[in-house]
Amino acid sequence: MNKNILITSAGRRVSLVKFFQNELTLIFPGSKVYTTDANPDFAAACVVSDGCFQVPKVTASNYIADLLAIAIENKIALVIPTIDTELLALAEHKQLFAENGITIVISDYHLINTFHFKRLSHDFFEKQGIDTAKEFDKKNYTLPVYIKPIDGSRSLENFIVHHHDDFTEKHFSNDRLMFLEYLDHSKHTEYTIDMYYSMDGHLKCAVPRERIEVRDGEVSKGVTKRPPFLESIWEKMGFVAGFRGCITMQVFMQNDTASIYAIEINPRFGGGFPLSYLAGANYPKWIIQEYLQGEQISVYQDWQENLLLLRYDHEVLVPNFTR
Repeated sequence: MNKNILITSAGRRVSLVKFFQNELTLIFPGSKVYTTDANPDFAAACVVSDGCFQVPKVTASNYIADLLAIAIENKIALVIPTIDTELLALAEHKQLFAENGITIVISDYHLINTFHFKRLSHDFFEKQGIDTAKEFDKKNYTLPVYIKPIDGSRSLENFIVHHHDDFTEKHFSNDRLMFLEYLDHSKHTEYTIDMYYSMDGHLKCAVPRERIEVRDGEVSKGVTKRPPFLESIWEKMGFVAGFRGCITMQVFMQNDTASIYAIEINPRFGGGFPLSYLAGANYPKWIIQEYLQGEQISVYQDWQENLLLLRYDHEVLVPNFTR
């Protein structure tokens, strides 16, 4: 019986598509991994998938209807979102898909909304007992400050201000911009934690990846680590009602004390997830087992530490291409 999977907004996520293809065909031979994108002709992941479909931008009024029609026509069992901008819409309409026998692997709407806004994210971390960078009043701050939007992503509109001369009028007049305590990289180490939550909100795996180098908001060099704070993450984040699938959490660790400051959570697969998968954290397989086979997922901590990822550009060629 075919159990097809649809990965949305696939873009450059070639590795993620291949991981799902490998794991799906081992369990359900003949099943396919399809993709969607607003511009599939120029999306490498769409080229390597078993079939790709063009959809309008997520802000379009017909996005959900078009996506649902594609899913029904291609006998999709699971939908895997990959970018922040689609999460709210998909979480809002997951029941509509469920009524058609299609499961969107996504966290609850209120959590998606929480992590869309930085101040709500800080409230969440406070409730979990995890520190965050202090937010300053724009009339009372200490330099240096880190400026970021309350609802941004991919490090867009982020600024570090070391001197008063570096400020612009926009920094003060734009209410979307927050003034935050600057966490100096010379004193802190930045980690992304790939976390797997079962459908009932229990943490089953957590793989911290030290972010050595980042390009366009996505890690280009990273290494798996078991830092001192890992046990605390299990204690404080071991159960979160409404979390499902891959959750990506970013933290800074103070090097002298090993205390952490939570930066953000992206409730989806992160761009650096391939490192965790290759270290042994098989989230695609667990999703298939849990959602398509009804299996219980056990806690897994036997992933490979000190595995270094060095990313480079690679080509995906399309023969006989015409526009």
